[in-house]
Amino acid sequence: MSLNNIPGPIGIFDSGYGGLTVFKEIHKSLPDYDYIYLGDNARVPYGTRSFETVYEYTKECVFKLFELGCNLVILACNTASAKALRTIQQNDLPEGKKVLGVIRPTSEVVDQFTKSNKVGILATQGTVNSNSYVIEINKFHPQIEVFQHACPFWVPLVENNELNSEGANFFVQQDIKQLLSESPDIDTILLACTHYPLLLPLIEKYVPQGINIISQGALVAESLVDYLRRHPEVQEKCSKNKTLQFFTTDDPEDFNRKAEIFFGEKIESSFLKVLDSNP
Repeated sequence: MSLNNIPGPIGIFDSGYGGLTVFKEIHKSLPDYDYIYLGDNARVPYGTRSFETVYEYTKECVFKLFELGCNLVILACNTASAKALRTIQQNDLPEGKKVLGVIRPTSEVVDQFTKSNKVGILATQGTVNSNSYVIEINKFHPQIEVFQHACPFWVPLVENNELNSEGANFFVQQDIKQLLSESPDIDTILLACTHYPLLLPLIEKYVPQGINIISQGALVAESLVDYLRRHPEVQEKCSKNKTLQFFTTDDPEDFNRKAEIFFGEKIESSFLKVLDSNP
């Protein structure tokens, strides 16, 4: 049996902690599988970095997950999905390996939430600059008009657990106000960063009633369930022993403390060096 045919864990990658909100939903929907989560906390944030840098960082981490036995890797990071996924899929994948992102699963179903066909996107500067959501949503649903707004302070607020601070209230209120000022008919807001669900109580406080707020976790999980059902050849390469492993490129103790906020339960992580893993 070749190495490519040995079943291995599903890899979940994020630039930091945010991907844990997606991982939590994936694990809830597919509890029997083995998983390895890798957070590149040493190099967070990705949202303000160039396309080339995000691509290189993401590729290094994806190949480290391949090295650890993963045959399928989920980029549970909007910035990585926007700036690196397509290039990795087209140019870098070894035979038998798959990488999926979070933008397409969300874009495919956004029409189910909007009646006005006016959708707002709250995201990092990198995701907004990439125009990935505008492109993907228009590909599936050309009738939908997309309005984007970057929220550069939200990720640092979440990473520092300032979820209900004065600063968080100020920036969440301001950013939502600026997004909604782009069109009075926006009836759906997509939280296009995996960190943002932790700010949901504040977001709900400042978003007018009647506007749908979409978090990605459950949508990505549903999409993965469907993907594995449609692709038995991929599903067969994912091992099922119900194990969870967590790795960080920074301090594990710090990661464990903060990760609990995102994942909803205590976790034990280990340090992982990725820089020596380029193929």
